[in-house]
Amino acid sequence: MQVSTTNDVKIYNLSAGKSLPEWLSDRQKRKLVKQDVDVRKRIELIQDFEMPAISDNIRVSKDGQYLLSTGIYKPRLKCYDLNNLSIKFERCMDAEIVTFEILSDDYSKVVFLQCDRYVELHTQQGRYYRLRIPKYGRDMTYHPSTCDLYFVGAGHEIYRLNLEQGRFLNSLETEATGMNCIKINPEHSLVCAGTTAGRVEAWDPRSRSRAGILDCALQAINPGTTVTSVPGISTLTFRDGLNLAVGTTTGQVLLYDLRSSKPMKIKDHMYGLPIKKLKFHTEYNNDFVLSMDAQTVKIWDRQTGKPYTSIEATADFNDLCLYQQSGLFFLANEQPKMQVFYIPSLGPAPKWASFLDSLTEELEESRTATTYDDYKFITKEELYDLGLDHLIGSTLLRAHMHGFYMDVRLYRKAVSAKAPNKLETMKKDFIRSEIDKLREKRVQVESKLPSVNRDLFLKLKADKMEETKKKKKKKMKETENLLEDSRFSSLFTDKDFEVDTTEEAYRLLNPVVSKLDKNKKAEVEKRLMEEENSASDEEKNSEDEDMAEDSSSSEESSDDEHQWTREVKAVHRNIQQEKVQAQRLAKQEKLEEKYKRISLAEHKFSELEETGVKKKKKSKQSIEDRLASEDTANVVQTETGHTFTFTMEKSRQVKRKEEETKKHLEERKEVRRSAKHLKKDRLPPRFWMGKRVR
Repeated sequence: MQVSTTNDVKIYNLSAGKSLPEWLSDRQKRKLVKQDVDVRKRIELIQDFEMPAISDNIRVSKDGQYLLSTGIYKPRLKCYDLNNLSIKFERCMDAEIVTFEILSDDYSKVVFLQCDRYVELHTQQGRYYRLRIPKYGRDMTYHPSTCDLYFVGAGHEIYRLNLEQGRFLNSLETEATGMNCIKINPEHSLVCAGTTAGRVEAWDPRSRSRAGILDCALQAINPGTTVTSVPGISTLTFRDGLNLAVGTTTGQVLLYDLRSSKPMKIKDHMYGLPIKKLKFHTEYNNDFVLSMDAQTVKIWDRQTGKPYTSIEATADFNDLCLYQQSGLFFLANEQPKMQVFYIPSLGPAPKWASFLDSLTEELEESRTATTYDDYKFITKEELYDLGLDHLIGSTLLRAHMHGFYMDVRLYRKAVSAKAPNKLETMKKDFIRSEIDKLREKRVQVESKLPSVNRDLFLKLKADKMEETKKKKKKKMKETENLLEDSRFSSLFTDKDFEVDTTEEAYRLLNPVVSKLDKNKKAEVEKRLMEEENSASDEEKNSEDEDMAEDSSSSEESSDDEHQWTREVKAVHRNIQQEKVQAQRLAKQEKLEEKYKRISLAEHKFSELEETGVKKKKKSKQSIEDRLASEDTANVVQTETGHTFTFTMEKSRQVKRKEEETKKHLEERKEVRRSAKHLKKDRLPPRFWMGKRVR
């Protein structure tokens, strides 16, 4: 259950929290409830109160015992028994349901208007009859005194179906090209239909004549706004015999007295979205209007228009149903779970959910954290600095004043994974590049040695020189400089290709791979410098230098082998010491976190009971008492007796071994290579006695 406060009015979201999957067993559900705090605190007011994808319409029967809702996919109807807080039955339909009406006091007689022009009449057993109307329907209403069903839709006619006679009556001809909604006043039976042209046409069902036309389009247009289309009427509702509320497709709510053509009050939602539902709340000396669009439900005073509170949507709202004589209401929306909200200031909880009052009283007495305690406020500049600017407009950020509210856990993760400040690094790189440009103007000693991967360049150069000794001089001139090849030039110029000498793999392989010692490095550098100064002298003296190199390399080859083996052992020893040190630090941090949790928790002595009698040790208890005290035990009654199902407690060594094995498998998965490209040669078929055996 989530508690939020808007305009000093507490709103309890009873559908907030995690939902448990259906495929989990009872033991897994108990384990999940025990581990997860959010699952433990959730309140499942009605069992299985959800649709597969989207919920479209929701209604409560006249006796208040049943709740019916429709949704997709597949198109279906769900009926819930509110006294038992569970689902009663579920029916699937052939097409999506646009709207439906409950004809009886309970669920036994229901009529459905579908999107394919069909109208289905259902009884307690199922579908009773099916018929079709001439035009696509958008809304319908039932007149109980004459047993007439009124349909409006894409045409200019209001179709009438008499359920007593079982036939269509003469339709009512209107001046509109299309109609969106229709309502009948419960006191004097005036039929009002909202058109797409922004008008409300009133008809008298006794004489089948038009009683009047109310033009709402001009009143809904603000003088300073640009008009692109005429606002149509999206919904209607009556408060009593005289007061009428009209919702437009541009987001305005107009309150009328039927005796006047001018609205008494105009309320703009400021979203520009069509008003989907209007309700009057007059119980317990309240006089509020509930207006709903896709983004919000606003509750405001009918006389003054002052906002009382509002509910913002996590998914687009589709329908609103206010439970009679209470502050509980249901919302159908564009997500599987249907929303349930409870506002105690509007009225008490229903009789079948009377425990909600005691829960809210306990929450009032205890000090509960507000919604903002788990959120962090950050400005837009800080959001760009963290690299989370792509989340603007999503549900993870809630705009407020000059910044946003975001979850504290997401903020901590973003801060821990935050890269160095890009602006500062850009400034440093720009300053460094400007300094390098100034240095270029000075007198410099040109060098063929690259600034990136210099050791690798010297090693490759030395290997190339040794190979070219045995070849002809013509071939040596072709492969003299490595930087001439454009394919590998970025290896020694771009810093992105620089070898990371701190990597563990490099540190282990470097003593083995690199056969170039310090003396040979200095000699190669000196030789390259001499090549720059005088290329001709180098060609003359190359043979003498090669002879000297051969003699020195033959003497030092045996010493190099012993030296790099010692280096490999030393590097391996240092890496092992670093790993042990990292494990110690991780263990110490884990212990510190554990000590913090222990210090914050409320300690209770479990060894002594309140009476002062000592409890038995776990090892001295019988297996029946031990299993009864554990939550992991599951008792099943069979014909022969009782069966206990439980899990043995694992030792620390077994748990540690399982963690190491799991970690090893994850590492192997990362470095695993696919073998899909290896194809086995198909062997030719073999036959024996005229039959194929392979």
